[in-house]
Amino acid sequence: MSGGLRKAESMELKWASKDEEESSDELEASVGRSSLEEEEEDEEEGDSVHHRLVRTGPRVDSFDVEALEVPGYDGYEEFSLSRNFILALQTLGVVFGDVGTSPLYTFDIMFNKYPINQKEDVLGALSLVLYTLILIPLVKYILVVLWGNDDGEGGIFALYSLICRNAKASLLPNQLPSDTRISSFRLKVPSPELERSLKIKESLEASSFLKKMLLVLVLVGTSMVVADGVVTPAMSVMSAVNGFKVGISSVNEGEVVAITVGFLILLFSLQKFGTSKIGLLVGPALFLWFLCLGGIGIFNLINYGTEALRAFNPVYIYLLFKRSPSQAWMSLGGCLLCATGSEAMFADLCYFSVKSVQLTFIFLVLPCLLLGYIGQAAFLLENLSEYQQVFFLSIPTGAFWPVVTISLIASLIASRAMTTAIFSIIKQATALECFPRLKIVHTSRKFMGQIYIPVINWLLCASCLTFVLTFGSINEIGNAYGIAEVGVMIMTTILVTIIMLLIWQINILLVFLFITLFLGLELSFLSSVLFFSSDGSWVLLLFALVVFLVMFVWNYGSKLKYETEVKQKLSMDLLLNLGSNLGTIRAPGIGLLYNELVRGVPAIFGHFLTTLPAIHSTVIFVCVKYVPVPVVPQPERFLFRRVGPKNYHLFRCIARYGYKDVRKENHQAFEQLLIESLEKFVRREAQELLLESDHNDSDTDLDANSPSNSRFLVGPNGSLYSLSLPLLSSKNNNNNSNNLKYNLQFVEKPSSSLNIEEEFDQEGFNVERELEFIHRAKESGVIYLLGHGDIRARKDSWFVKKLVINYFYAFLRKNCRRGIATLSVPHTKLMQVAMTYMV
Repeated sequence: MSGGLRKAESMELKWASKDEEESSDELEASVGRSSLEEEEEDEEEGDSVHHRLVRTGPRVDSFDVEALEVPGYDGYEEFSLSRNFILALQTLGVVFGDVGTSPLYTFDIMFNKYPINQKEDVLGALSLVLYTLILIPLVKYILVVLWGNDDGEGGIFALYSLICRNAKASLLPNQLPSDTRISSFRLKVPSPELERSLKIKESLEASSFLKKMLLVLVLVGTSMVVADGVVTPAMSVMSAVNGFKVGISSVNEGEVVAITVGFLILLFSLQKFGTSKIGLLVGPALFLWFLCLGGIGIFNLINYGTEALRAFNPVYIYLLFKRSPSQAWMSLGGCLLCATGSEAMFADLCYFSVKSVQLTFIFLVLPCLLLGYIGQAAFLLENLSEYQQVFFLSIPTGAFWPVVTISLIASLIASRAMTTAIFSIIKQATALECFPRLKIVHTSRKFMGQIYIPVINWLLCASCLTFVLTFGSINEIGNAYGIAEVGVMIMTTILVTIIMLLIWQINILLVFLFITLFLGLELSFLSSVLFFSSDGSWVLLLFALVVFLVMFVWNYGSKLKYETEVKQKLSMDLLLNLGSNLGTIRAPGIGLLYNELVRGVPAIFGHFLTTLPAIHSTVIFVCVKYVPVPVVPQPERFLFRRVGPKNYHLFRCIARYGYKDVRKENHQAFEQLLIESLEKFVRREAQELLLESDHNDSDTDLDANSPSNSRFLVGPNGSLYSLSLPLLSSKNNNNNSNNLKYNLQFVEKPSSSLNIEEEFDQEGFNVERELEFIHRAKESGVIYLLGHGDIRARKDSWFVKKLVINYFYAFLRKNCRRGIATLSVPHTKLMQVAMTYMV
């Protein structure tokens, strides 16, 4: 084998039902059998099917051979030293911006709930902050949650995708067995020794209620992240602008609000320039900010004494709650703010490796944060009455204005970190049919994960400005900030616990310790912040509810639409009875019919047959399908299968994309790649027929799981090769055509009088002639057939369903971005037909 091939085990473990061990899915049908016949037999398996762990040989996917044919393909990109340095600067500017600015406001919010009476109050508050920083950002996120990334992608939907990949937990029933053979799928199944993982997996797959609850948790967490994106810029920027009140006594609260609004408009206007351009500028600035935090902390320790270091003793937390339990409990909401940005660290992981983020946080970010808080506490111990604007009052006089300037820049960076995380999560949600499609702008040619979504950006901007103008004080905004943060943290804790049980297979005692410690801690924080929700936090909860309803309605409508299309797909017998001309005229050309079905012939195709005067000589059903992986390698993008007998010239193409993939192809490049893949499929189809006829001399299906001992070789990625016959190509097809089981003479006719019945007999087939047929069809033109399938609730449906489907979902679908827009297809190449399904 060549050195460029990726290594894989020769045997693998898989979850399989009894029927699955004996047959393959419809997309792996061989030449001798009609896909139309197989689709009727390939119904969805019931939830009651018992699964067990079996050891099998690698499942053969027809595109494995093509993946090996791409010269120089490598799924990993190696970065030079200079590139790694640039990524390190971007890591500071993107990942740690939010958590780095928490010293600006944490003590202000904590002591706003109650005044400081004695030094022990300061030591107790500092001890709370220190151990919150250690437990949540460090232990939970840096040491545990970051390892739950999905091939480098973080966030709530990355966790959900990871769960769906290891268990069929998605409510949208479009999963295929062939999806698990994508090289980036990297499925890790539970080991035979741990029956717990198997039971959890089977319970999750069999219970529709558990699937819905899992989705609700994900949508609630995502809605809180979006709400966090509204309050983070308001809180961070206004806290930094408050420094002007300390430095200039004449500045009042109204002027602070006006300056904050100006900076926020500037911030959201710069989002379109992307992470790469902005990250290089703000990375050094944030590095300087962390040095300022550490330097000011050391200065205050030297200037005011080291008594604050006693707060590392957790006994001061106990004494604080013992002395004044109600006041200590109220201060928990402000204490939580020291951990803000923890979820942004995970969501912004993107192309930064887990280890680099861990090392940067442990050796730079965390020490500087601890020094910053300890320095403020040292100042407070000597100035008990100065418990508002603590950070700015503790700055040395000579460094005041430089630090204020750097803090303002750092606050803008923190706001960008959260907004960037929201862009990434919205893109993941869109790919998994949990958010309407929106225009996504890719801001970097080098890093495809760096995106900008204009609609979301300006929605966040408008909401943030409204929030600032309505409340105008960090004390009121701070409580709303805490609600958004703790809501996301709770959802992440639950999802990571599921991953621990299902995928990581950690000892049950460790799992119990994890969920008890962190869920208990976060519920305590939640009880504190909810107590003050009447201060204005309810507005943020209302915003999060609206976002949740948008995602839930879109997912609900998409699920109903897909299920209805599956039920109403065309009868297989109907197409066979129509004959190869499909009951109409077959005009030269290729028609690409876009639909969402991964199996069967969509009902919209029948609408085209009855509406149009003719149909194209070659029709390809194109299904753009997102699979729960970040990236699908380009050589594994397309899956082709033939639909019906060969003289029908109907094909199915499933274009598979990961939720992190970029769809920026122009229509010419897409057409070229698709036709080339179709030609490869036709050649390989002939090869498989020849190999089968050599063994059986019959038209039986090729068993992909039972290769011959002497004629086949299983490649390192599970590919099937013949030891006696090379892949057919354009150079040797003529020489090998005599060896094919069926071979008929072909009489050349002008393309204008193309007659499928005369060119291709149903009893035989010539590979080279069909390739020529496809080539001439392509020269005649490629037309995109778009079926706009809408859904309406039946008249006998309950009122809420009518309201959701006929109004809310219809509004979202009407105003979302069409999937074909990503290909920039000219209107002259589009044919559209509308169809309404009653659900």
